[in-house]
Amino acid sequence: MALADADRIAAARAYVDALVSHDASNVPLTPGCTRVELGVKTGRNGDHIRRSLNSGPQFKLIHRISEFTATVDGDTVDTTYYVHVHPKPLGLAARVVESFVVTDAGEISSIVASFSVPRRKA
Repeated sequence: MALADADRIAAARAYVDALVSHDASNVPLTPGCTRVELGVKTGRNGDHIRRSLNSGPQFKLIHRISEFTATVDGDTVDTTYYVHVHPKPLGLAARVVESFVVTDAGEISSIVASFSVPRRKA
């Protein structure tokens, strides 16, 4: 039975929320999940991605997410959102475009991300 679109989006949203909370315990990743960022493999398996979300210095700069949108096409969730980064007074945010393949079991099996350079955002 196919997973509902809302459940696929919830899996992707759990990942995005972990970017801010730095707690990936609720992110449903398959053991073989990979992550590719700007064409470079940055996540080699589910545990590696989870550790990066929890304590990776590249994610510690993120303090907020805004303008999250998601669409589903088959088993793929395409998202766009802004990550707001420290220092807060500068008001810097980068637009992120990220695709998640979510299995019928509700687990993310691959992630492909691209993003812009952080710029001032009102």
